Amino acid sequence: MAAEQNGRGCIRQFLFCFLLGTLWEISAAQIRYSLPEEMEKGSFVGDIAKDLGLEPRELSERGVRIVSKGKKAHFALNVRSGSLVIADRIDREELCAQSALCLLNFNVLVEDKLKIYSVEVEITDINDNAPRFLAEELELKISETTSPGSQHLLESAYDRDVGMNSLQSYELSPNPLFSLRVQSRADKAKHPELVVERALDREEEPVHLLMLTAYDGGEPVRSGTTRIRVTVLDANDNAPVFTQPVYTVNAPENVPQGTVLLTVNATDADEGINSQVRYFQVKVPGETSQMFQLNSVTGELSTLLNLDYEDVECHEMEAEAQDGLGLRSRAKIHITVLDVNDNAPEVTVTSVTNSIPENTPPGTVIALFYVHDRDTGENGRVLCSIPGDLPFKLEKKVDNYHSLVTDRALDREQVSEYNITVRAVDFGSPALSTDTHILLHVADINDNPPTFSQAAYSAYILENNPRGASIYSLTAHDPDSEQNALVTYSIMDSTLPSEAPPLSSIVSINSETGVLYALCSFDYEQFREFQLMVTARDSGDPPLSTNVFLTLFILDQNDNAPEILYPAFPTDGSSGVELAPRSAEPGYLVTKVVAVDADSGQNAWLSYRLLKATEPGLFSMGLHSGEIRTVRTFLDKDALKQNLIVAVTDNGEPPLSATVTVTVALADSIPDILSDLSSQAFPDPQDDSLLTFYLVIAVAVVSCLFFAFIVLLLALRLRRWWLLQVVQSSDDHVRGVPSSQFLGIDGVRAFLQTYSHEVSLTTDSRKSQLIFPQPNYADTLISQQSCEQKEPPLPTQSLLQGNDEQAFLQQAPPNTDWRFSQAQRPGTSGSQNGDEGGTWPNNQFDTEMLQAMILASANEAADGSSTLGGGAGTMGLSARYGPQFTLQHVPDYRQNVYIPGSTATLANAAGKRDGKAPAGGNGNKKKSGKKEKK
Repeated sequence: MAAEQNGRGCIRQFLFCFLLGTLWEISAAQIRYSLPEEMEKGSFVGDIAKDLGLEPRELSERGVRIVSKGKKAHFALNVRSGSLVIADRIDREELCAQSALCLLNFNVLVEDKLKIYSVEVEITDINDNAPRFLAEELELKISETTSPGSQHLLESAYDRDVGMNSLQSYELSPNPLFSLRVQSRADKAKHPELVVERALDREEEPVHLLMLTAYDGGEPVRSGTTRIRVTVLDANDNAPVFTQPVYTVNAPENVPQGTVLLTVNATDADEGINSQVRYFQVKVPGETSQMFQLNSVTGELSTLLNLDYEDVECHEMEAEAQDGLGLRSRAKIHITVLDVNDNAPEVTVTSVTNSIPENTPPGTVIALFYVHDRDTGENGRVLCSIPGDLPFKLEKKVDNYHSLVTDRALDREQVSEYNITVRAVDFGSPALSTDTHILLHVADINDNPPTFSQAAYSAYILENNPRGASIYSLTAHDPDSEQNALVTYSIMDSTLPSEAPPLSSIVSINSETGVLYALCSFDYEQFREFQLMVTARDSGDPPLSTNVFLTLFILDQNDNAPEILYPAFPTDGSSGVELAPRSAEPGYLVTKVVAVDADSGQNAWLSYRLLKATEPGLFSMGLHSGEIRTVRTFLDKDALKQNLIVAVTDNGEPPLSATVTVTVALADSIPDILSDLSSQAFPDPQDDSLLTFYLVIAVAVVSCLFFAFIVLLLALRLRRWWLLQVVQSSDDHVRGVPSSQFLGIDGVRAFLQTYSHEVSLTTDSRKSQLIFPQPNYADTLISQQSCEQKEPPLPTQSLLQGNDEQAFLQQAPPNTDWRFSQAQRPGTSGSQNGDEGGTWPNNQFDTEMLQAMILASANEAADGSSTLGGGAGTMGLSARYGPQFTLQHVPDYRQNVYIPGSTATLANAAGKRDGKAPAGGNGNKKKSGKKEKK
C-alpha cells in the first residue's frame, strides 16, 4: 500500500512538474520541458512537432534535427510520432551536482528554412541516493574531565540528492551518557554534534560504542549509518579554536601548481602537549579534496592541480585542527576561482553551401554556424566579423547563431572562388580569436558573349596562293567557363564582287579553331578584295554570339609578263617595217614600242632596252617611254634594213620580260625601199661565190651526219623491237598486251606512251624562225594496230622553202641534264626559263647546234640568192618524230632561242597559234596554271 501511494505521489509530482514546465515555456516564449532523472531510454519528453507547429511527417521532410551544445546528446527526435524522447539515461547528480536547478539546453534546427529554436529541459531530482558517511566508524576521544553538556562535532553524512531528497536528519542510538544535537548553518547544512549528558568515568567504561543514522526526506526515505567509537581520555578539557570560522580567498584559474592560497590558524588554551595543534583537511567526495593540500604543521593551503573556472567556479572545504590529546575544531574554507581569458571562441558550422551560381540574389544564406566561448563576462562575449572587402555579411540569429549571407551580386569572371574567413574575437585582455574558413565556389552562367580583340580585322594575301592553305586566324575569347566558353566560328555573310565565284568555293572556316582556309587560288586580276562577317557563338543556354568583319585584300604577284601591243606580230607571215628617212637628224623619233602589264604596282612598271641592233650606236631606246630615236645621222655605209631587238621588262621580283623585233627601213618612201632591196637582192656573183661554196659544203656535211643518225636510229629501233619480242614470248602473264607497248629491263616491264612534234623553219631576207608547235600527247596506251606496224615511225621530212636548197631536220633525243636546276644547265637553252611544271629541261643538244648551223647557212644563202626582189623568201622544214617515252618525262620545246652570230630567232609556234607575237616568247615568265585556265 505504501509503495502504491508513493508511486501515485511520484506521478502527481511528475504531472505537476510537466505542467509547470509548460507554463514556464509559454511565459518565457521558448520551448521548455521538465522530467525527472533516471528515466528509461526512449521515454517521452514532449510533443516537439506540435510545439514547432509542424506535423510529425514534416520532421523528416523539412530536415528537423537536434543541435546539441554539449559533447553528449541526451535527447532524440522520434520522427514517426513527432515527439522528443530520451536518448540515454540522465543522471542529475552527474550533470548539475548540488545545484538547486538543473537545466539542459539544446537547439532544434529546421534545415530547409535554416531556423533555430531553443529548447530547455529541466531535470528534477528523485531520491536515488541514500545518505552515507565517508567512514564506517568514527573515532571520538573525550576527556573524562569533560563536563556534562559539552558538545563534540561529528562527521556529517553526504547525500548527492537535493531538496527534500537530500540529508534531512540524524538519529543516535539510545545511550544515557550521550545525546545528539543537529546544528543548521547559514548554508542550510546540518552538522551532528555529540552532547555529553553526564560526566564520564574512564575507569568505569573507557570506550563507548554508538550508532549514528542519517535520514533524507525522499519517498521512500533512505538512510545511512556509521559507528561512533568514543574513547574517554584523561584531563584535556580545551579544544583548538580557529581564528575565524570561515576563510575566504579568490584565486585566478591560471595560478601555477603549488601556489599557497591561504593559511589557517588555530590556538589551544591548554599547555604542553595538549596545546600542540595539527591541521587536517576534511575529506569529502569529489575533486576538491584532490586539488588542494593543507600543510599539517603550518596550515598553508596550496594547489595540487590547475584550477579551471569553466569546470568549477567555487570550491568549498573544511580544515580541522587537533591538539595533542585529540581535541578538534573545524573551520570552513571558501575558494572562489576567478575567470581569465584562456579559452578562444569556438565556432561550429551547422550548415554550409559550397557552391552558388553567380546570379544569386543578395541576401542568400550560405552558411549557418554557432559561436560559443567558455569564458564568462567580457571574456565570453564574442564578436564575429569577415576580414576584407568581400561581397558577404554576417547576420546574428538567436542563441549565438550567425548566418553568412551574400551582400551584393557576384561575378564569377572577376572572382571564381572565395575563401571566406569568419573571425570570432572575444573581448578579453588579451583578446583571443578563432578563424573559420569557408570555401565557396561561384558557378558560372552564360552571361558573357564571345569577344574579339579588335572591332574589325583585315588580312593581306598574295595571289596564286595554294589551295587549302590557311590564310588567317580569328580568335574570340569568352570569359565564361566550360560549355559556356566553348566558342564555334561560322561565316554569316560576305561582300564579293559580281565577277567573283560563290563564297562556298572561295574560303571556309574551321568552326573550332577559327582558322580561315582558302579553297581556291586567288587572282588579283580577277578581284582584289572582299569582306566576310564572321560570327563567334558560345555553347551556353541560351547561346550568345558576336559578329566581326574581316576584309581580305589580295596582293599582286608578278605573274604576268609584259604584253607588247605595238608593233604587233604580222599574221600573214611578213615582217612589219618601220620607215626612217635618210635625212633624219639625231634624236628623230623612228617608232615607239607600246607594252602593257596585267599586274599592278611596281609589277606593272615597265622598262625598255635595246638588246641588239644591226648597227650598234645608230638608235637609242627610251628607258620608260619605249621610244626609238636616232643617235646620229645616217651614213651611206649603213645597211638599208636595220633589225632591232627590244626587251620589255617589268619591275617585279623576279622580273618578267618580253622581246620584239623591230625592222627599220632607211628610205624616204616605200618605192625607195623596194628599189634598194631589189638592188641588194642581186649582188655581184663574184662577191658571193665564195660564200655559196662554203654554204654548200656545210649543207653536205650536215646532210651526211643526218643520214648517219637516221641509220643508227633504225638499228636501235630494230634491236629494241627484237628485245620486246623475246620478253613477250617468255612472259605469259602479259601475253595479251602488244609488245610494242612495253619496255623491258631486267625482267621489269613498263607501259610506253607516244608523243609527236611538228617542226617548221621559215626564213625571209633578214629573219628566220624555227617553230616547235605544241606537242600532242597520248595519255592512254597506243592501239594494237599502231604497235604492229612493220616499220618503226620515221621523222617526216619537208623541203625548206627556197630556191633549190633542201635539208632535213631530225629531233635529237632528250638529255638527262633535265634533273639539274635552271642555274646549273649549260648552254644557250639552259639560260632560259623552262616550262612551269619543270617536266623537261631546256638543254642545248648537239642536234640543236646542227639546226642552228643549217638555219644560219640557209639564211645567208637566202639573203644572197633571193630572186624575189624585196619579197620575203621562206624556207620551211617540218619533221614528225615519234619515239616512245614513259609518262614521267615529256619534253616541251615551247621557247624562243636566239642563235649568236645570226639574225635568225627560234620562236614558239604555239604562241603564233594563240595570236601572240613570237618575239614575246623570249621572256622569263613561267606559264602559270591561271593563265592556262584563261
